[in-house]
Amino acid sequence: MNAFFRKKSIEQLQQDGAKNTGLNRVLGLWQLTAIGLGGIIGVGIFVLTGVAAAEHAGPAVLLSFIIAGLASAAAALCYAEFAGLIPVAGSAYTYSYAVLGEGTAWLIGWDLLLEYALVVAVVAIGWSGYMQELLQQIGVHIPVWAQGAPGTGAGHKVNLIAVLVSLGIAGLLTLGTEMGSKFNSLMVIIKLSIILLVIGVGSFHINSANWHPFMPFGFHGVMSGAALVFFAVFGYDTLTTAAEEAKRPQRDLPLAVIISLAVALCLYVAMSLVITGMAPYETLNNAAPVAKAFSNIGMKWITLIISAAAITGILSVLFSFMLAGSRIWFSMSRDGLLPKYFTKLHSKYKTPYRPTLIIGVITAFVAGVTPINEVAELVNIGTLTAFILICSSIIVLRVKRPDLKRGFKTPLVPLIPIIGIGFSAYLIASLPVITWIRFVVWMIIGLVIYQFYGKNKSKLKENYDNDNKTKIS
Repeated sequence: MNAFFRKKSIEQLQQDGAKNTGLNRVLGLWQLTAIGLGGIIGVGIFVLTGVAAAEHAGPAVLLSFIIAGLASAAAALCYAEFAGLIPVAGSAYTYSYAVLGEGTAWLIGWDLLLEYALVVAVVAIGWSGYMQELLQQIGVHIPVWAQGAPGTGAGHKVNLIAVLVSLGIAGLLTLGTEMGSKFNSLMVIIKLSIILLVIGVGSFHINSANWHPFMPFGFHGVMSGAALVFFAVFGYDTLTTAAEEAKRPQRDLPLAVIISLAVALCLYVAMSLVITGMAPYETLNNAAPVAKAFSNIGMKWITLIISAAAITGILSVLFSFMLAGSRIWFSMSRDGLLPKYFTKLHSKYKTPYRPTLIIGVITAFVAGVTPINEVAELVNIGTLTAFILICSSIIVLRVKRPDLKRGFKTPLVPLIPIIGIGFSAYLIASLPVITWIRFVVWMIIGLVIYQFYGKNKSKLKENYDNDNKTKIS
């Protein structure tokens, strides 16, 4: 059989998921949902709502969020079916291995490694910016050399805070999934509480006249706004990478995917209503539209609250994506596609500490000395590619394996998966050419590694070879 199309048996994966793999099963429904919310809701809730309203949709930005949320939900429902069907670490990588074959699984795993590492690096830089701003407000000033990467300002040598937070999250994940999830859950609770406070206070200062005209840029503006804010409503895939650390993966993973996206979407819509009701939409095109809207009505104290929400919110994003990256790396190494060296668990904490710490060091370096800019767009193309593969796989699996017992079934197949595929393809087509070039280069590097290492070291190849020897003898 062509190595590229070797597949894992779904039945074997289900058996593997039921075994003791060495990872501690400590995550319940709330912890998994918190990981999903941590991945979805970041500082974008305080930025994208205003910018999308000012530049694209006006007050109808809430429709943009609903459309983007429904498109994202199409992929989320497909993830939920797989999460209940294959409760094994690795998320889209593992799911592709079972349906599309080893080569496709390798490419999507390789893609996600880059995606998650870039998310952590970019978000660490954002966290550093908010922390520096907050420190300045209380009179603490960071040395100029430590304020940013070279080229981001006069005298800048390294973004020290971004380095420290990347290494700190890696250390926390190494100390144990349970401890890390408790920290993440606390950050998510604080973040959601502050967001609800901002929405609640802002609702008393709404002027309904600001909602007219409701759709100043027409429906085309609503759709272009949906394309912009789509990237604020994914991240739930991070929780599916922790399948082998879930107490009841086949029940809790699908629920956590759906709940986390539903809660996040409700908060985005509520924030859209409040912010466009507090201020004319055309005044919201700035780096901190929510804070600006409150400052304009004399409530400058709210900016401190928003800074606190941003800081806690970004920490939970860092946790979710670094967890996801390390678990995919661990899964690929366990399958033999990357060196077995990375599969060793910490003797005390039972975490895959080697890939976790390496991702921490790499992201610390990138965040510390690199101005990210357009490189961050690689995150978008990677995620959207994974969405297309997962949605396609659901259609394939429904045709080829209708007999499988599914804990959760994606409704309206193939319509729902096709919506997910179509919207993702539309967004990929709108990305800049340079993003495509970088993505293709990364994929070519991945294919070379697979050809000269993964294809021959694959555990699945070993199983195929053993089966053939048995048949011959």
